[in-house]
Amino acid sequence: MLAIDVPGFKELRLEYLVLDYNGTLACHGQLLAGVREKLAALAPHLEIHILTADTFGMAQDQVAHLPVRLIVLPPGKQAQAKCDHVRRLGGERTAALGNGRNDRLMLAEAVLGICVLLEEGVAVETLTAAQVVAPGILAALDLLLVPNSLKATLRD
Repeated sequence: MLAIDVPGFKELRLEYLVLDYNGTLACHGQLLAGVREKLAALAPHLEIHILTADTFGMAQDQVAHLPVRLIVLPPGKQAQAKCDHVRRLGGERTAALGNGRNDRLMLAEAVLGICVLLEEGVAVETLTAAQVVAPGILAALDLLLVPNSLKATLRD
């Protein structure tokens, strides 16, 4: 568990990290540099779930040796499927990261939604569903690895 008390915001007790794959952790199916190391550092504290349509068919190989659960979603209603996954885990115990329109509902369902801005851009609806916007996946993961950064961003 990752406990982060953010004055004037919330007392976070995170057990799960739910991540979008393409556009958040990966570009054109390839994990971005540094992601493996950050996920490995978070794994002792959070159960990590990666949700993807696996557009490029590479997700399984890319995360094969990481301590994560990969869930490949069927086509159609992916926004709702991602939200339902967070709800099953318990939104009050989950941080969610994403960038696409199909991530908006899971970011809203999670107690902590982080919108990640990469080359693919960000859907406006997802941006407004998040509590924090990060300028890349490494910065987003660092908010969890270095909780004082998150506190500085969200405190009242």
